[in-house]
Amino acid sequence: MSAATFTPRVFSGIQPSGNLHLGNYLGAIKRFVDMQGQGIETVYCMVDLHAITVWQDPADLTRSTRELCAGFIASGIDPEQSILINQSQVPEHAQLAWVFNCVARMGWMQRMTQFKDKAGKNAQNASLGLLAYPSLMAADILIYHATHVPVGEDQKQHLELTRDIAAKFNHDYGVDFFPLTEPVIEGAATRVMSLRDGARKMSKSDPSDMSRINMTDDADTIAKKIRKAKTDPEPLPSEAAGLEDRPEARNLVSIYAALTDSDADTVLAEMGGRQFSEFKPMLAEIAVEKLAPISAEMARLMADPAEIDRILTRGAQRAREITAPILRRTYDIVGMVGPA
Repeated sequence: MSAATFTPRVFSGIQPSGNLHLGNYLGAIKRFVDMQGQGIETVYCMVDLHAITVWQDPADLTRSTRELCAGFIASGIDPEQSILINQSQVPEHAQLAWVFNCVARMGWMQRMTQFKDKAGKNAQNASLGLLAYPSLMAADILIYHATHVPVGEDQKQHLELTRDIAAKFNHDYGVDFFPLTEPVIEGAATRVMSLRDGARKMSKSDPSDMSRINMTDDADTIAKKIRKAKTDPEPLPSEAAGLEDRPEARNLVSIYAALTDSDADTVLAEMGGRQFSEFKPMLAEIAVEKLAPISAEMARLMADPAEIDRILTRGAQRAREITAPILRRTYDIVGMVGPA
């Protein structure tokens, strides 16, 4: 059997669970923008089906989906250059997920660390959707025959499972139909940490709003949060190796590097020896310069939700031109009778 050749295509998504923050921007959205227009098709998704694996207030989910779409566009994702969708409007995602539910093994799902973390001690009370979440994620990717997926380190295990599901499907049916998708894990700040605790990931669920920079924060709020970010008393080192065992320092340097399209060593070659009292205002200035225009554009877009809905409807139409033939061929391979 000759190896199949797949059209290079990028897919990635973010849950519309509200409070879009700097970690989402630097760890995902900024990277999405960077991959756009590089001669490879890009598909970016608000994964609202994933969001409902835990309870969501319906009105909040609607608002959060539109806000995330606004955040994508305000950050530089062009809905003409990229395909921009919310997952639930492309039914092939869920249809392929059922096929993959029948390919994946229970043991694979139960080993997923995110299920263990989210289900907690009472796993029997977790939704079936939460357990099957990685199978749907595999379908999200493979329904486009995506060859590359930009992800954070915390999603790497799910990408490995996606490859396992593709390989098992191909083996079980004697085909070379689904690609073994490659994760793209790179960048200066693929994992942005809390401004109050450098050992914890920046999160919308943190009770302290000072722990994160929200993408809806205005310039004054952004600057204030950086000025009050936790640090240590030592000056900045002259190279990245000196940030070991200094999580708060490492986090702020990583944020500066990501915002300036640089890396930690380059930043520290210039900033080494400076105190945080000098570095923080510089970081605040660059953060306001980069983020305040995004916040303002998000507010403008959110004032016209009908236009956001039109963009997502058009994105779904474009997406289905890719997904419908792939699902039909999947059904043919499995043996399901359908239209010729």
